[in-house]
Amino acid sequence: MKTRILLLILLIGVVLPGCNKFLDMNPTDRLSDKMVWQNKESVELYVNGFYPYINIYGAFGGGDSQVGLTEGLTETLKYGSMTPGTHVGFANIVAYADGGMSAPTAAFHLGMWDDLYTRIRRVNEFLFGLRNYGGNLDQDLLSRFEAEARFFRGFLYFQLIKRSGDVIIYDEDLSKISKSTPLSPEAEAWDMVQADLDFAADHLPISWSGADIGRVTKGAAYAMQSRAMLYAQRWQAAKDAADEVFNLQKYELMAGNTVANYQKAFTSATAGNTESILEFNYMQTGGPVHNYNRYFTPGGDVPGIGGRAAPTQEMVESYEKQTGGHIDWTPWHNVDGTTQTPPYDQLEVRFHASILYNGANWKGRKIESYVNGQDGYAEFKDDPNPSGRSVTGYYLRKLVDENHIDLNSQNSTQPWIAIRLAEVYLNRAEAAYRLNNPVQANADLRAVRARVGLPYTDKSGAELFEAIRNERKIELAYEGHLYWDMRRWRLAHIEYNGPGSRVHGLKIIKEGAIYTYFYVDCDKQDRSFQEKMYRIPLPETELMNNTAVQQYPEWR
Repeated sequence: MKTRILLLILLIGVVLPGCNKFLDMNPTDRLSDKMVWQNKESVELYVNGFYPYINIYGAFGGGDSQVGLTEGLTETLKYGSMTPGTHVGFANIVAYADGGMSAPTAAFHLGMWDDLYTRIRRVNEFLFGLRNYGGNLDQDLLSRFEAEARFFRGFLYFQLIKRSGDVIIYDEDLSKISKSTPLSPEAEAWDMVQADLDFAADHLPISWSGADIGRVTKGAAYAMQSRAMLYAQRWQAAKDAADEVFNLQKYELMAGNTVANYQKAFTSATAGNTESILEFNYMQTGGPVHNYNRYFTPGGDVPGIGGRAAPTQEMVESYEKQTGGHIDWTPWHNVDGTTQTPPYDQLEVRFHASILYNGANWKGRKIESYVNGQDGYAEFKDDPNPSGRSVTGYYLRKLVDENHIDLNSQNSTQPWIAIRLAEVYLNRAEAAYRLNNPVQANADLRAVRARVGLPYTDKSGAELFEAIRNERKIELAYEGHLYWDMRRWRLAHIEYNGPGSRVHGLKIIKEGAIYTYFYVDCDKQDRSFQEKMYRIPLPETELMNNTAVQQYPEWR
């Protein structure tokens, strides 16, 4: 599916304000207004209001967490400030969590409970209205609109369940809405997600044409199912859904043998990206935009902006050589410094497409991430306001638009690719591993690596799982997966906790033509992930308003 919503100008500028009256909690005869329910065009505009949810829970949106990119809670990305705020210091405050995090603080930063239920309610109100007042629509249209809405309900409940497990289940029967609605077991919630995405897959087309190009499709539903069922630990369902994506014979991995080729996997389907299954597009004029470039562009592009978060040395060392196998980075783990140039030129294509380092080519110049260089370096904590300077010696390249020059007067418009075929390969690899099918798992890993020219040797057991973990970390880097993967694997309390959890970088000092690289601690204190964080607590609003729920036991 290629979600390019062609009517988005109308959606943002006209439809949402006008539709507010149809989204009340208690349905009235307003829901039967002929403007909304008695013709295809009005209902279509109503359902279009759900499409921005794709963006909201992506790297360019603000719905996944209050910290910004959740990679900032992992070993792969370091926010440079301790000042409270999204895309500033919240990630560090949460990662350290001195003395443990309180339930209200955890719910605020990561729960997103209230916003998710607001959006779920809107989808349910749409389904209620469709079923009760959409009688003038033919059965094919009714099924199509129900399938679109149920895709989004499944998508939203996935976001909710992956955070909190046991949740409150609401469907389109609005008469059941009550201030005393108990939590349902996690398994029942996953049943609902699975049923919604199954219905969507059964009733959505493989592709659209004309003005409908950009709507959710059968492929998007199956791909989303392959992701959600990994979290549900329903391995066969995850594998089956991934198989269905491949059975459609609609998507292909983009070539990745060069940086430019690999980067095409993050462009729009309308630009020829055959890998995109679910995407959200932006418009510079009259439509939605985002600020990703302004947050993460190298600090030398525009003085004082960019560089909010930077890749870590740990992430750099996760990449393999172009010929396969890892580099021994011991010579650069030198706190006293070394003049030996790091072997960046030996690393594989995805490194060069994802991370900018000192001397890398960028916008017709060379990155200068050394002390007092054009892009600069800042000491974490010692420099409370990095002002675009990196605290690790690196900058993000992945998802940053190199063609975006005017960062002062123009916002960002590069598309958000929410699901692409590479993820589906990796979803199936993990599901196959869990089902004791190493042949399929190895084949899928080989396919993902082959497109960037990396060799692969079949593996089994724990070694195979480690290969799956590392491939997800590299291939899906900075796309919003790693933190949630580590939670569902129950590894976060081991790897993001205690002395071994600190991240590092290279502080570079240039004297004449000589560069000296110093291995530096970019945390300066241990990180803390308590096991109770595997379930994000209920927010105070739910506890105050719902007499049928209590806080999860681990948070009482």
